[in-house]
Amino acid sequence: MSLKRMSFSSKVDNFEEVGEGNGAISVLDLPELVLECIIERLPPAGLCSMAGVCSSLRNRCRDDHFWEKHMKNKWGRIIGPAASREWQWYVALRKDSSNSKLGRPKGLMRILSIVRPSWWIKPKVDDCSKPSCLPDDSVMSWFLGLESGRFWFPAQVYNRENGHVGFMLSCYDAELSYDKRTDTFQARYPPHGRRAMAIENNVPWERLRAPPVDTSPHDLHISDCLNELRPGDHIEIQWRRNKEFPYGWWYGVVGHLESCDGNGNYCRCHQSDMVALEFNHYAPGSRWRHTTVNRKEHREEGNEADGFYGGIRKISSVEEISTWKQLWPSEVLE
Repeated sequence: MSLKRMSFSSKVDNFEEVGEGNGAISVLDLPELVLECIIERLPPAGLCSMAGVCSSLRNRCRDDHFWEKHMKNKWGRIIGPAASREWQWYVALRKDSSNSKLGRPKGLMRILSIVRPSWWIKPKVDDCSKPSCLPDDSVMSWFLGLESGRFWFPAQVYNRENGHVGFMLSCYDAELSYDKRTDTFQARYPPHGRRAMAIENNVPWERLRAPPVDTSPHDLHISDCLNELRPGDHIEIQWRRNKEFPYGWWYGVVGHLESCDGNGNYCRCHQSDMVALEFNHYAPGSRWRHTTVNRKEHREEGNEADGFYGGIRKISSVEEISTWKQLWPSEVLE
């Protein structure tokens, strides 16, 4: 049957396809597999529109199965375990808030308001008394929360604060909110020491990533790669200015020890307890150009003048290495 017109209406529980004849057929009369294939091919906006047709299609189009693909395709690269946990806290706060009739937080919400830092999560509670309100714990709700910018989530930002020279080739934790109008993000960097919270606007997708390890920026990462490090390996190392600052991840490579001439045939650097790390975006002679760490007894090392070096992770992914190289500064840093 060739179709001439398709009519959608949220006021009636019917979706009609009118052909050349006078007969009408509901889309719900389609075979289950055909209907599922149609819904599966809809973009997020199409799923939202289809969900407004009738209660039956609303339930189908909100199913997590159809939204998980969209979550992975759009948000998968920058959403990690930390963001998932924040969403669970967010959902818990909303549920507790919607059940409370008073302005004062009760139960779980009161506990969370104490143990969660106030700058990190500020849920906007919608009116969930309406029958059409989305379940907070659905994937669709999470997707739309991210898309709308209401949900601030933790991720990491390369070259923070618009590529400030003091943060070149580093990656820092931040709280992010998406701006659909510009297809960019607003980043909020947590306050530390005497420094207030820093805000950066218009952060592009290519400067974001999900944290590669599930370690708090205030905790030392336990390195599990030290014994395998060899000259030429690409690494990230935690570094912070002082004990009050959070760690950032800084890009470098494993170099040769001073006792080695760099000849691959005779190099024994990988057998030494000490590992030389080089940060070649700094000029030769710069105090930031290189450092050494002990692979056998590695812990936070440093001082108030040069900062403190923490845990190390080896980078094996070609994509990760390529990302760091694309961020390489145009001029050598002092």
